[in-house]
Amino acid sequence: MLLTTPHRLAVAALGVLLGHAAPAALAAPTLRYTLAMPAPQTHYFEVEMNLDGFNKAYTDVKMPVWAPGSYLVREFAKNVEGFGATAGGQALRTEKIDKNTWRVYHPKAKDFAVSYRVYAYELSVRTSFVDASHGYVNGTSVFMYPADNAQMPSQLEVKPAQGWSQVSTSLKPAGGTYTYRSGSYDELADSPIEIGNQKIYTFTANGTPHTVAMYGDPVVDTERLTRDMKRVCEEAHKVVDRNPLDRYLFIIHNIDRGTGGLEHLFSTTLSVSRNAYSTEAGWKGFLGLVAHEYFHLWNVKRIRPVALGPFDYDKENYTHMLWVSEGGTEYFSNLIMQRAGFLTPDGYLADLSNGINRVENTPGNKVQSAADASFDAWIKQYRPNENSGNTAISYYDKGEVIGAVLDLMIINETKGQKRLDDVMQYLYDQYYKKLGRGFTDEEYQQAVAKVAGRRFDDFFRRYVYGTEMLPYEQALNYAGLHLSVVPTPATEIDLGARISAANGRQTVAGVVRDGSAWQGGLNVGDEILSLDGARVTDDLNKLLAGRAVGSTVKLLVTREGLVREVSFPLLASTTSRYRIEHQDNPTAAQQTVLAKWLPVRK
Repeated sequence: MLLTTPHRLAVAALGVLLGHAAPAALAAPTLRYTLAMPAPQTHYFEVEMNLDGFNKAYTDVKMPVWAPGSYLVREFAKNVEGFGATAGGQALRTEKIDKNTWRVYHPKAKDFAVSYRVYAYELSVRTSFVDASHGYVNGTSVFMYPADNAQMPSQLEVKPAQGWSQVSTSLKPAGGTYTYRSGSYDELADSPIEIGNQKIYTFTANGTPHTVAMYGDPVVDTERLTRDMKRVCEEAHKVVDRNPLDRYLFIIHNIDRGTGGLEHLFSTTLSVSRNAYSTEAGWKGFLGLVAHEYFHLWNVKRIRPVALGPFDYDKENYTHMLWVSEGGTEYFSNLIMQRAGFLTPDGYLADLSNGINRVENTPGNKVQSAADASFDAWIKQYRPNENSGNTAISYYDKGEVIGAVLDLMIINETKGQKRLDDVMQYLYDQYYKKLGRGFTDEEYQQAVAKVAGRRFDDFFRRYVYGTEMLPYEQALNYAGLHLSVVPTPATEIDLGARISAANGRQTVAGVVRDGSAWQGGLNVGDEILSLDGARVTDDLNKLLAGRAVGSTVKLLVTREGLVREVSFPLLASTTSRYRIEHQDNPTAAQQTVLAKWLPVRK
């Protein structure tokens, strides 16, 4: 066990009385990392770990299998090469004992060094990357840790490639050039690093310095960029109304096609299309991404389900609550955009209407609950296939609309005095600050009940853990709103298949449950050759437009190299269009709820 400082002093004094020094074994172990990239064009990081004071016959070091915030086992150990260890200049025996663990034997040496290389050529917010232009480190995919000492502090020295002059990270400086410290492996892993010649911009929000590290040289009005980001950040602060920051870093990769964002304790990485800033829609999309990832510094990084920290880096960390952590963050990020004035109230309602359409027109919404979607994220959300829309629902989309309905119910129950923001504040104070842990599923429901003044057990049972259609109309009515539902005309057919065009071929990419193609036996992967004897060179959906419900189509397809005919009747479309509209002559109570939910920026 670890000895406290008074115990150490007592042991040291006893050693003096006995005429010899206290055993060296009592010295606390230390850990230092060095990160180098001497040939960045080869896409390799070189890592050295100096482990001192490890008084055992062997030490196991591990590479995580996943990156917190991205719920998929990615097997980062697959990119490790050249693992070795030395002590006093002599090679030590090592062996790999499982997929992500290496054992270093050092029976006669308490101080030793581990070195290895990591191939890093996947530029996403979840992985690491290095090339001739820059390097990006997402900690869990590059840094190993001593298996029995994951929570020990460490020091990191970064050695940028020749010609690079910038290192951007939320880790705190430790003295020396490009040298940083972390209090635990969790902190090191949760502090991404951008290395190169990125451009740096700064602003202050809520009294806290914020840094923006931009890679990719986009054409952007930097004054507008920092001004609008500041506005988003300050509005986000108002939700929880607690400031846990003393610094914050945005790492922004401007590339051909953005891939989203990933949250961290004192930073985030955003992957953005370099052309996103050139249109108003693109600009608002960028700010929406900023709002989402920034709000995660509360929701997930501090207000979190109990399963999400401290992390087990060896395997999946299961929770039913990603609909709150991710879907709830998407809900709040859109509210933040509205409250900050980047969306009008009607613009927000239009966006929420689109969210309802996505949920209610996805067949998997009737199969998988929001809680199950959260739990199965590890095997479904990041591993979709051609049938996913029939069997699963996004916890982002479902969580967003659950958040809207629940928020309206809380506002109505409290006569406009409380809202979902107050639930987040309670969770922050009670679990993050007071208890220092995450919350359970039941504790989340208790928090909602405490703020609203009553329990919502039936709501959670039917709409969160069940697959019933949310009571949109009831909730919207509280705010003087109405959900218009317009079914597709009964005379309009729907093939129920998604067609992909590539290299002059029309191929079935997806089939909708219970639709025409599903019932008729059209398969994903079928290449469509002809329709009723005529060669098909365009999307089949376009070619069928205007045909009558019940009419029969005859398709010639190739399947597994064989040509065959598929014939089936065309069924009516079963989709609907949902739109939130204002009621005429709302009551004073309804106006109070709406004003609390969507306040107009002054």
